[in-house]
Amino acid sequence: MSQVGFEEFKKLDMRIGTIVQVVRVPRTERLYKIAVDLGDLGRKQTVSSLVGYYAPEDLVGKRIVFLANLKPTKFAGESSEGMLLAAEKEKKLVLLTTDKEIENGANVT
Repeated sequence: MSQVGFEEFKKLDMRIGTIVQVVRVPRTERLYKIAVDLGDLGRKQTVSSLVGYYAPEDLVGKRIVFLANLKPTKFAGESSEGMLLAAEKEKKLVLLTTDKEIENGANVT
């Protein structure tokens, strides 16, 4: 495992957000287009391989950890402006969530 210095870690802008919309990306097997409310930062869209792990109705309203300053890219022609953070081991994947209420846009430190 490689190590990251604290200065590098501080460059990551992780925020709390609420998933407000989930749409299956056409002509793909595993992709959802997901809109996340990040409070004062507004809404951001991401594309994530969560089909098979979560149904759309189980994602909407979920409060998650979102990497907000990831360089935008495209997947299957859809813009992805950040990343939902998850834990994965073997064939199990779970999204990182909060254990108490905190407003959207709160910094993760």
